[in-house]
Amino acid sequence: MSVRKPVIGITPLMDYARDSLWMLPGYMDALLRAGGIPVMLPLTDDDAVIKQCADRCDAFLFTGGPDIGPVLLNNNGQVDRNAENNDDKSTFVQSDSGVGRNEALSPERDRMEAALLSNVMQRDKPILGICRGIQLINVVLGGTLWQDLPSEHPSNVEHHMTPPYDQFGHDVILMPGTPLAQLFAGKTTIAVNSYHHQAVRELAPGLEVMAVAADGVIESLWRPASRFLWAVQWHPEFLYRVDSRSQAIFNTFVSAARDATELSKMKE
Repeated sequence: MSVRKPVIGITPLMDYARDSLWMLPGYMDALLRAGGIPVMLPLTDDDAVIKQCADRCDAFLFTGGPDIGPVLLNNNGQVDRNAENNDDKSTFVQSDSGVGRNEALSPERDRMEAALLSNVMQRDKPILGICRGIQLINVVLGGTLWQDLPSEHPSNVEHHMTPPYDQFGHDVILMPGTPLAQLFAGKTTIAVNSYHHQAVRELAPGLEVMAVAADGVIESLWRPASRFLWAVQWHPEFLYRVDSRSQAIFNTFVSAARDATELSKMKE
């Protein structure tokens, strides 16, 4: 009898110019290679739909994309620099999804993903955040962001590399004893790509750092109290074909989803 593959819900990307939802194939392919079934979720703030998605999928990937908007930032008492500096939101707004697809601020994604994250965490299902995903997780749980690294935290580390993204931009330092360091046993640093201008600043309660850049910018985090909640600032969905460590992150995530699914079956 074949083993049921875990279904991974993926938050959608939005192209406002084309009024369409879309998805980077790297997210899909890396999850398929890891043994999961990736499914792009609808973009909705309907509580009933979000709750049903949280019930039906086995694990969730929070994707890259535009800056976190003022509503989520202000909930934590953080002044939004977009609103502070420019009424048309153009000064600091840019997409950190890794490609240019006409993304600005996306209040729809902010609302949907914040609600989805809360619902998924209540169910203790596996979560992986990538780029915007690590920032969203930190903000929703009570942390703050560097809203523009070049102006707020300048350094010589290349955080905003140019294409192609299937190459390395800088190293990150692994924190000893963390799950990421255990996954890459024997390594104290790994090379990653990088395409972002925002980053985790003050860590939310309950989260712990797994990797930092040489300039101290947080590059990966996890939540020990969760079954599986990992997040990275870089883009393994562009590196997985050429870098086994990037694929290993997806493999570990899908393995956690599979284990969670089997445990749920045993409890039924």
